[in-house]
Amino acid sequence: MTAAKASSKNPRYYPAEDVKVFAKHDAPQNPPKIRKSITPGTILILLAGRFRGKRVVCLKILESGLLLVSGPYKINGVPLRRVNAAYVIATSTKVDVSGVNVDSFNDAYFGRSKEKTSEGEEEFFMGDAPKPAVVSDERKADQEKVDGQLLEIVKGTEMLEGYLAARFTLNKNDKPHLMKF
Repeated sequence: MTAAKASSKNPRYYPAEDVKVFAKHDAPQNPPKIRKSITPGTILILLAGRFRGKRVVCLKILESGLLLVSGPYKINGVPLRRVNAAYVIATSTKVDVSGVNVDSFNDAYFGRSKEKTSEGEEEFFMGDAPKPAVVSDERKADQEKVDGQLLEIVKGTEMLEGYLAARFTLNKNDKPHLMKF
């Protein structure tokens, strides 16, 4: 009789009825769609971030959909960097950047280094100033190489150096939706 009672005993755990089973999707992501107006050689205006308002040259569209841009650094202080296409305005000004070698730049080049700091509890609470970001010698050399090629193109185009050095701003009565860039 006890064996019959034990077998008819209800289980202790009931799964909730609203537990969702998530299917694993291994489908590759679609390549990002970049506006037709953004091509290598287009002069772009940055809208967000540290360099907002600066005009830069688009050098390449990376695999992730981000744009590789440069100031050039000597003209307006914008280094080689990745920019999301949603945060730029494409202008109608274009330059020929086919002579600029940017094959070595990809998303991995801009990734953070994997170095881990062995920061213990004492170091955390000591309140030392944060360590400044140090630009590697490799990055500096790459910047100078690309800047050298870009500056030749910029110098060959009339008034382009002044255009890139000028900051984009809006005044009280400016209507950006009516502007032609």
